[in-house]
Amino acid sequence: MAAEHGEKTEAPTPRRRQEARERGQVARSTELTAAAMLVGGLLALRLFGPMSVEALHGMLSAVLSDGAPAATRADDLTRVTALSLRAMALAAAPIMLALVVLSVVANMTQTGPLVSWHPLRPQWSRINPLAGVSRLFSLRSAVQLAVNLMKLALVGYVAYDAIRSDMPLILAAVEAQHGTLLSLMASMCFSLGIKIAVLLLGLALLDFGYHRWQHERDLRMTKDEVKEEMKRMEGDPLLKHRRRQIQMQLAAQRLRRDVPKADVVVTNPTELAIALRYDEKTMRAPTVIAKGAGYLAQRIREIAREHRIPIVERKPLAQALYKTVEVGQEVPPALYKAVAEILAYVYELTGRAARRKAG
Repeated sequence: MAAEHGEKTEAPTPRRRQEARERGQVARSTELTAAAMLVGGLLALRLFGPMSVEALHGMLSAVLSDGAPAATRADDLTRVTALSLRAMALAAAPIMLALVVLSVVANMTQTGPLVSWHPLRPQWSRINPLAGVSRLFSLRSAVQLAVNLMKLALVGYVAYDAIRSDMPLILAAVEAQHGTLLSLMASMCFSLGIKIAVLLLGLALLDFGYHRWQHERDLRMTKDEVKEEMKRMEGDPLLKHRRRQIQMQLAAQRLRRDVPKADVVVTNPTELAIALRYDEKTMRAPTVIAKGAGYLAQRIREIAREHRIPIVERKPLAQALYKTVEVGQEVPPALYKAVAEILAYVYELTGRAARRKAG
């Protein structure tokens, strides 16, 4: 029995998930972020590469526009340096911006909006040699090593297969013009890069799934931990007070909405109040539409007075209705007679009041 209570078999509670998130402990794969940046970077290079080359070409044209083979004076060096930096910045800006956006999107997709300074706090376990050795020879490290070796083997195979299939083209291009060989090599490198990037992206998705499973397993709780957390949550004075406030507000809103529809309010005389309504066209029996004790009973009486609803004091009946009938339920047959007498009295009273008002 003790072993069962010590095993983490229970799903993590929302509070435990929130605490882990505040500490920065979330399911996240750096491999997925890197793979997404690699794929996006290659596509950005393909998309913005010609523009970047054009910017560099413009820089060279501007530098060499006066025909001078080199800048020798200080002002010439300053001009050349400024033009070079500007051209390199313009050439690299689209690709760097794409990488930054991809990095943010990849991380946000995995963790959502998250800001936590807890991982930056100094921890002895990070510099403890014994802890480092234990992490080095842990099951998680062994799994990571196996994954990296498999990844290296797959990337090597993809590269080998691509080069082998393109070897006839390479041999033919060697005998062709120099520009043809360069163009072919650039195309092959881009194609190989895309293949490797897509492979790494697929492996990264598996890695993210593993990290998510590992994160869920680490957050699991024992039965005793769940009981202790529930006890702590229920015992929190602020939460209890807030919960009580919300319950009272909702109850007051229901009373304000339902009590004006009542035909009569039965009281005890101050502790309990039950609002009854009967419509012979739509109801089989009188129905309790509101009830309350203490403060709620006082509110029921106040609302009844505001709307001129008769209030009848019947202590035994009020106690029976409060204990046995829930809001929205019909009065049980055992209480038909007592309730019918009150309704008959109320109908007679209101009928006389109406005749007096008419007269």
